[in-house]
Amino acid sequence: MPPPRYLITTFPIVCLLLGGFVSKEGFQIEPYQGSFNRGVSAYERGDYGAALKEWRQPAEQGHARAQSNLGVLYAEGFGIARDYAIALHWFGQAARQGDPIARYSMGLMYQQGRGVAADDEAALGWYRLAAEQGYARAQRRLGQMYAEGTGTPRDVEAAIEWYTLAAEQGNGEAQVNLGVLYESDDPGSPDYASAQRWYRLAAEQGIAEAQNSLGVMYTQGLGVARDFAIALKWFERGAHQGNVKAQNNFGIMYLRGLGVARDYATAFKWFNRAAAKDYPEARYNLGLMFYRGYGVNRDYPAAIRQFKLAAEQGNAVALNSLGIMFLQGQGVARDKLRAWMWWDLAASLGNESADELRREIAKTMTAEELQRARQLAAACRASQFKDC
Repeated sequence: MPPPRYLITTFPIVCLLLGGFVSKEGFQIEPYQGSFNRGVSAYERGDYGAALKEWRQPAEQGHARAQSNLGVLYAEGFGIARDYAIALHWFGQAARQGDPIARYSMGLMYQQGRGVAADDEAALGWYRLAAEQGYARAQRRLGQMYAEGTGTPRDVEAAIEWYTLAAEQGNGEAQVNLGVLYESDDPGSPDYASAQRWYRLAAEQGIAEAQNSLGVMYTQGLGVARDFAIALKWFERGAHQGNVKAQNNFGIMYLRGLGVARDYATAFKWFNRAAAKDYPEARYNLGLMFYRGYGVNRDYPAAIRQFKLAAEQGNAVALNSLGIMFLQGQGVARDKLRAWMWWDLAASLGNESADELRREIAKTMTAEELQRARQLAAACRASQFKDC
């Protein structure tokens, strides 16, 4: 099953005062509304020092929301030196008063081991408290822990339940997580109609990962009628947000002329942008353009460079392509031992074409040559593709 694709690591600030607080004795205390709100205004304009000053007194007097916000400042190092221990103290003070955002933040602290030893079970407990109060971020995080089996036995049904509660509140990350689960075959057969529905909701909120996933569903006709023009639209939106998968897919649409006139220059531009972020599929596609001479002069050495960069990141198709080039002597001296090596590496990653080619060329090799080819493959693996 693909892993959930979003991970929120920042701590949320409370920007609204939701009434006063109650003392241990049970009667209403001055809520410091003016000071709290001045702190919010200062935070929103980036004056964290002023926010710290405005929130400190209410926090010391037991104002849960101010305590939670003070924890954020210390956790993020806004307006003061970062200090996870102090952040944990303030989150804890607010959490024990029942503040859901502080409880969520306590979950983050325990899960990430900030100011306290990492403890997934403790994190799960804090997330659950906040989730049961209806806090969407906590519901999403709780769903993620059930989906991954972190701090609890893996339970996909529970993950879907918590993701759905968050997604129905408009949490885009949870909507993406639901799309991933429904698109997979876990726990049963894929439910593409549900997957595309959740991806669409997240995509319409501007989440680039969902925009790419929705584009993929339109190219393949999964849960929707195949429509390359609509796919192109979603890939474009994700690509302009910097999503490397969307950039690569947007390039593929122009390379193949799907939903748009074929345009090698545009394809090359988008592959290059994704490759600059070390996306292996984009590096392979750049290599393919150099190999075929699509929109550029045919350049076998350039193709080999891109294929090798993709191969270093485990791209099996690039490994297979290197085998072909070494066998045929394209951009390199012909070398069937290294051709076998590349195909062996690709086959180990499940590439069936490489496995077949490896078997065929082995029939033409002596026992000594085959032994040497195996040694080359072992050395390449051991060096993480640096000695190949």
